[in-house]
Amino acid sequence: MVVVLAFILILSGVAAFAVRRVMFGEHVARNVLDMEVARQAAEAALRDAERDIALTADVAGATCARGDDRPIKSAYGEPNFGTDCPRGQCRFGDQSPASYYAASNSKAKTNPEPWWPADRGGVGWKASPPSSCTFTGGVPLGTFTGTPGVQGVSRQPEYLIEYMQRGDDIYFRNTARGWGLDPNTEVVLQSYFKRS
Repeated sequence: MVVVLAFILILSGVAAFAVRRVMFGEHVARNVLDMEVARQAAEAALRDAERDIALTADVAGATCARGDDRPIKSAYGEPNFGTDCPRGQCRFGDQSPASYYAASNSKAKTNPEPWWPADRGGVGWKASPPSSCTFTGGVPLGTFTGTPGVQGVSRQPEYLIEYMQRGDDIYFRNTARGWGLDPNTEVVLQSYFKRS
């Protein structure tokens, strides 16, 4: 009788361990899937930012009209690109890619990144999408391009466009932020874009 009880106790322990391991594996798989959804949403926002830069006219179905301030050659200066990122267009100090990259990665952090939280010197991302077409901070997906929203996310991805210049060449650094189904799953991606 004691041997049978010991055997049942051992089998119960093995079964509990197996159930716990399966539950942990499911949790990990769900997190990986959510992270992938957030990454793809951020990728969609990067492509939307590049389309926003390349467009020269309003798009049917877009939430906001592009206006004269969108990133066209005559709109590269202030106030179209500023430190408070009007309509998602940022310009912080020296904007050559090499010097900006070096300064932003130094330990002193003397040149803040626009997407940093406001308490660290950045503009910070807004807590909710803009309710009008006059806003500062991140641009929600499709605002100026009419791109349809991403399905299966807690919040639509958004982007910032930063003006940079090296000699006569003009670059844009696009920073995009995407979310998964869980609002705590967030991915930030960047790309550089040179408009010809």
